[in-house]
Amino acid sequence: MGPAAADHASRQFRPATPHSRIPASPDAQSPLDKPVQFVRGVGPHRARLLSKIGINTVGDLLEYFPFRHEHQRRPQSIDSLVLDANATVIGIVDSVRSNLTRHGGPSVTLRLSDGTGTVRVAWFNAPYLRDRFHRGQVLRIHGQVGEFEALAQFVNPTVEQLDPQADPKTWDFERVVPIYKATASLSTTHIARIVDNALKETLNSIDETLPETLRKRRQLIGRREAIWRMHRPDNPEQVIEARRRLAYDELFAMQLAIALQRRWTATGAKAPRLPVTPEIDQRIRRRFPFPLTAAQNRVIAEICADLARDRPMTRLLQGDVGSGKTVVALYAALTAIANKTQCAILAPTEVLAAQHFAGIERYLAGSRVERCLLTGNTPRSQRDRLLESVAKGTTNLVVGTQALLEKTVEFADLGLVIVDEQHKFGVSQRAIMRSKKTRSRHGAASLLPHYLVMTATPIPRTLSMTVFGDLDISTIDSSPPGRQPIHTKIVRPKEEAEAWLAVRHRIREGDQAYVVYPLVEESDELDLKAATAEVDRVARDLLPGSRVGLLHGRMKNAEKQTVMREFAAGRLDALVCTTVIEVGVDVPNATVMVVQHADRYGLAALHQLRGRVGRGSKASICLLMTDSPSQLANERLEILCRTTDGFRIAEEDLRLRGPGELLGTRQHGWPEFRVANLVEDTEILMQARDDAARLVREDPNLKNPLHARLKAELRRRFRDKVAFISVG
Repeated sequence: MGPAAADHASRQFRPATPHSRIPASPDAQSPLDKPVQFVRGVGPHRARLLSKIGINTVGDLLEYFPFRHEHQRRPQSIDSLVLDANATVIGIVDSVRSNLTRHGGPSVTLRLSDGTGTVRVAWFNAPYLRDRFHRGQVLRIHGQVGEFEALAQFVNPTVEQLDPQADPKTWDFERVVPIYKATASLSTTHIARIVDNALKETLNSIDETLPETLRKRRQLIGRREAIWRMHRPDNPEQVIEARRRLAYDELFAMQLAIALQRRWTATGAKAPRLPVTPEIDQRIRRRFPFPLTAAQNRVIAEICADLARDRPMTRLLQGDVGSGKTVVALYAALTAIANKTQCAILAPTEVLAAQHFAGIERYLAGSRVERCLLTGNTPRSQRDRLLESVAKGTTNLVVGTQALLEKTVEFADLGLVIVDEQHKFGVSQRAIMRSKKTRSRHGAASLLPHYLVMTATPIPRTLSMTVFGDLDISTIDSSPPGRQPIHTKIVRPKEEAEAWLAVRHRIREGDQAYVVYPLVEESDELDLKAATAEVDRVARDLLPGSRVGLLHGRMKNAEKQTVMREFAAGRLDALVCTTVIEVGVDVPNATVMVVQHADRYGLAALHQLRGRVGRGSKASICLLMTDSPSQLANERLEILCRTTDGFRIAEEDLRLRGPGELLGTRQHGWPEFRVANLVEDTEILMQARDDAARLVREDPNLKNPLHARLKAELRRRFRDKVAFISVG
């Protein structure tokens, strides 16, 4: 048997039988926890390189799965090759040449024959390959078939040297080759070799984590076999089965953690009861100079039902841009205050906190509700006075930023926490806010505040079941009457002059405009126009005669507030800004949004930006400027032109960019998925959710010995993140 065939044979899965080893205690040190440095072929230097891609232990290495698999089919004759298809051929080297391409880079080219024809094989920028090849060698080549000077050609293919003395029958096989995400210092071949060594040393240490009944119900292969098949499959079908099992593991672990958290919230945690009487309802509604929509009333009923219970509300309030979430949140805040508890509203930026406070001031003018704005920019003397008032309970409603998270901020009786755009906060920050201690009049120090999260980023169903899985969800699915349509248009470079003419016309009519840039300052690395560099050009060339202001995240907070007040008061015609205005800024007279380099934003972010206009009585326009030749980028922008439905846009953004881009979910506290895909694995997610709910009903504390491995796996997966499961 030749070396290639021997390697092929070694791929056959030979795990230990279930009884070949006595399982260790779930808490015992596993060989999978051994530092990766001690795997054969690694060592200290390579361990440091692996650490940079998140591989620190043997277990991490075994879960560093290929991002794709290359299916190398059985060899075919050269005369049967089809242009642009992937193919495998075996032939003898006729000639080897090394030269420079016309662009100056080195190349190595071979001519390979098999008796039916000849192919050209070329590698670019790989001069080290020159000494590996010589006439008479037998090579197995796999890659995409191209053409060069009437010859079939492979460019940068994978290559394997075969033993010319071996029986050619041993060369006639197909295989599936794992392709790993590589780095400049670690090629996919290096990683594959290290993984091979780890599999040989520790495969039998991989224990089954799922109960046998559950595995059989879902017809899943064993975990040990799945890991082997993922790294060393014999055929594409084995990859599908392995991936299904491993995706299920990730989704089931998350759903189980969520189900356990929801049960704890429902049975273990206590909160003050905050009922809404008819009198309270009437008093609150009198504060709003308009009737609430049916969608707002439905969501308010859901929130009030939660507040009336003695378990903490954990609810996500989602609604499209301009759907009226702020009014619903204020209703909840006034309910808490009417029940003689305090409410804290947490916003991610000072601009947004100030906007919230200004809106609340309008609605609460003349009321007896004591309220304050507390940010990092609050003067020290005023801050000390406000903190004392909050601690005594004199202040009923506090609006603020991360300053509310500081230890010096104590509440007398915190009944409700409202967090706006919560995905912009880190996990630990949200945990601090939810666990704020109160000197409760109820005499129960263990009472937790109710918790309401708001987001203007509509959340696709799969994300709502994962990232926000421990929250009940309320959706405002309609906008208040009078909202004006926003006409969205893609503007190419040749159309820019006409677009700016339209903006100038709007400004002459008395309207205001946002001009958004993706960067604050110009970058050598990115060829993007930057806000600080462009503000003068906008004022001088694009909008001459207009009063132009600048707003970006690096400005001092006092400067931001001044600029926003000037713009809101109509003393500025245009605001050149970055995405600091993405959420919360409310200027009804602003009817024009110009987004430079629109192709650089996610759809959800663009939809958020667009929502800053269309808030008054006039129809608005959103101009998406782009010079990108990318077909995908232009397809994405076309979606915004076709619809203003935030939920449809969010689904498309999830499909195109993934959850990390859509919601900043690297902040959410859950481990990143290595295998599962929230777009492709919806069915598996549904199964995992149902199975987790059933298991928690049957064994709420996972005390059944059959679930010991599962419990240990939860601890392993979430490690320090377990403490934050409760924060969504």
